[in-house]
Amino acid sequence: MLCLSLLLFYDFVNANFRDDKSLIWLSCYNELGNRMLTARLIMAIISTLLQEIALFVIWRWGLPEVGIFLPLYVLIIVMILWGAYATITFWVVTKALKRKELVGLPAMVGGRGRVVSQLTPEGQVMVSGELWGAKSVEGNIEQGEEVLVVGQDGLKLFVRQIKPGD
Repeated sequence: MLCLSLLLFYDFVNANFRDDKSLIWLSCYNELGNRMLTARLIMAIISTLLQEIALFVIWRWGLPEVGIFLPLYVLIIVMILWGAYATITFWVVTKALKRKELVGLPAMVGGRGRVVSQLTPEGQVMVSGELWGAKSVEGNIEQGEEVLVVGQDGLKLFVRQIKPGD
């Protein structure tokens, strides 16, 4: 299962989304992501319930052994706070895992930039304040034109000129 998800992730990151095969892979990857979210949710619920049971056991049998007696309402408040903490933690972690990668070449795809040296069809572009080697997928592009990153190979970006209305 892990190998399949890694293969799907690699194909998703490196796909140009020009053919139906890539869209099928993307669909499978989304379904796998939903299953992983469901599995994480089930594990979070089970682990929180086990922790709450441990709190009850400590309150019922552990604390009285050492001479500490707490009323039932204290246990209920602690369990509610622990459940709220687990819920908030699950929500924050889920948001972090779903967030798009912010750095590196895969994050460049879909980004916009400007041509620094004429692309005939290779040259340099400035994307996100960084200078990159680039190759035009649609012929020559003049210096100063705005481009869209459509793919990458190694440290080279593949770009196309942004036309009015894009």
